[in-house]
Amino acid sequence: MDCLIEAHFLPSLEYFCALQRFETIIIEKHEHLIKQSYRNRCYILTSQGRERLTIPLIATHQEIRITDVQVDYSRRWQTNFLRTLDSTYANSPYYEHYVADLKKEIRIGYKYLYELNVHLLSMCLQWLKWDHTISESVSYEKNPPLEIKDLRSLISHKKDYSMRKFYDPQPYQQVFGSNFVPNLSLIDLMFCEGPHSRALVKASQKKN
Repeated sequence: MDCLIEAHFLPSLEYFCALQRFETIIIEKHEHLIKQSYRNRCYILTSQGRERLTIPLIATHQEIRITDVQVDYSRRWQTNFLRTLDSTYANSPYYEHYVADLKKEIRIGYKYLYELNVHLLSMCLQWLKWDHTISESVSYEKNPPLEIKDLRSLISHKKDYSMRKFYDPQPYQQVFGSNFVPNLSLIDLMFCEGPHSRALVKASQKKN
């Protein structure tokens, strides 16, 4: 079975738990931007606790298709983003194994948010050694065919992950704090657990 879902920025563990049982991941290419969503934000754990990282977008006051949403590079977010990564994860066990891939993608300077997110998703799947196929929707369908599981907009920061059926947190050793913080971006898990991350994501899939 295939699934249909929007592209998030460096997605959460819940996102990957939702995707892992599907062979093909169809990215919704024809939706309109939903502001203040995971499409341009993710969460990591710093010395100050759970912190949101946001990709600034060029402001628009009208409805805009996701593929037309441009990243705002005038605010030098790349420099701040990479500095935050270094200060947060430099001492994590597997940082040096993965950070070059991430820095390369961030520094490319993709013009459009959608393009950035799809490339980062592909990178994450490679890290996990998943052989899932990524494709894109060819048009917007309010009601996709029955053979396609519609996951669009189900994963939202407006409701806690515990209210959904995808993610059952499995603790791992994080860089900061003694209390485990669940459902961060996959990068937190990869930097802390490296090649063990794949098994942990599998174990974190909620049993329905």
